[in-house]
This record gives sequence, structure tokens and C-alpha cells, in this order.
Amino acid sequence: MGLFRGKTLSKKTSGSYRFPLNEEERAACRQGGMTLHASEISWRVFRVMAELVEGFELLTRVEHEISIFGSARAHPSSHWYKEAYTLGQMLGKSGFTVITGGGPGIMEAANRGAFEVGAPSVGLNIQLPHEQRLNPYTSLSHGFYYFFTRKVMLAAAAQAYVFFPGGFGTLDELFELITLIQTGKSARMPIVLVGKEHWTPLIEWLETAVYGTQDAIDANDIKIVAVVESAKDAYAIVSQSPERELF
Repeated sequence: MGLFRGKTLSKKTSGSYRFPLNEEERAACRQGGMTLHASEISWRVFRVMAELVEGFELLTRVEHEISIFGSARAHPSSHWYKEAYTLGQMLGKSGFTVITGGGPGIMEAANRGAFEVGAPSVGLNIQLPHEQRLNPYTSLSHGFYYFFTRKVMLAAAAQAYVFFPGGFGTLDELFELITLIQTGKSARMPIVLVGKEHWTPLIEWLETAVYGTQDAIDANDIKIVAVVESAKDAYAIVSQSPERELF
């Protein structure tokens, strides 16, 4: 019952479905009022393609990009919001394009810093039922339905990446970029983690447990990232990075 057969989507005995559905589709299926056809599922591939095409087209309009990541929950009065704002200003004044996920918190701060000095400020937003909104400090923006297409865009053009303290989303983006560089799927770009108190325990765990105990990575893999304390320290690293030509 749980397998896709022919042209219909069958319900599993557990009450779940084989393909990801939006809330409206799930509700209809639960009520027994919808049967999804193969052609309807296939059209989602074109939605993914459209998001990738639109994203790459947007990024061709800017250059010298630095992608900045961090918590959407950082308040404007917080230390790291202020530091991200400072970094955005520093980069903007030096001719860099600031790219963020387009939301509030750290993303807003970095966009705001660049925007207020007249520099290109890009927001690659995600459609979520809670928390996320496009901040008002972007000169270019695009909204994505899929997390993975948005992550491709955040990674594809940047010549360096800066991570402020954040939650699961920030960590997800960090480890994907580390993995791409570790496996040679991406050119080696600076990855800078701002905030020693926040990031040092993670690095120590990688050194002692992941490398030291499990031998699951190489010692050099940990050197893919640099931990610094301030926006000024991060700027000193990323401002020296060469512009990226290929992903």
C-alpha cells in the first residue's frame, strides 16, 4: 500500500505518504478527497528547476559575494546582531556584495549594514509557516520554497562564508559547506566562525571525539574553518579571498 504504483499515490497503513505534500494536500488526503497522479508529482521537478534557474540568474547580477549566516532570532540589541551589522558595513564599503538568507536576526543585520552604505545586499529567503520574513534591507531578493535549492544559491557564488552563532539551520549550512570542501566538490573557500565562546566547544568536540576518538575525519579537515572573535577579525580574512569563478 505504501509504494507508488501506476499513476496514483497510495496511502501507507501508518497514515503517511510516499511523496512530500504541502499542508493542503495532506489535509485532502487525510479526508480521502485527493489522489495524486504521477504527472502532478513530476511537475515538482520543474518547480525545483525553476528555482535553480531563477537563483543563478539573480546571482549573475552581482560580484565579490560574501555569504553570511546566523540565527534568525538575534535581537537588534544583541552583541552578535551589532557585529553582523558592522561586518556588513565593512564589506559594503569595500565593494563586496553581502548575501544572506534574507530573514531577520543576523541576516537582517548583515543586509542592513551593506544596504545602508549603498552596497549590493542580497536576500535569498525561504518560505516558512513560522519565523521567517524577508527583511527590508535587501536590494535584490528571491523567495525559495525548497531549502536545498536555497542552500545551493547561498553556496554557489560566494568567495567566502561567515557564520555567526545560530541554531540548527546555521549548523546545517555550515556542515554542508565543510563537507563540499572536504570531499573536493567545492573549491576551498574561507569559512569563518565568529564568536569563540560559541564555536570553540564544537571545534573541541570535532578534535577530541570525531577525530581523536572515532578517527572519522582527518586532522586537516578541522582546519577548513577558522574561529575568530569579531567582525573585524572576520573581515581581515574574507577581504583577502579571491573572487570565485566556478562552483
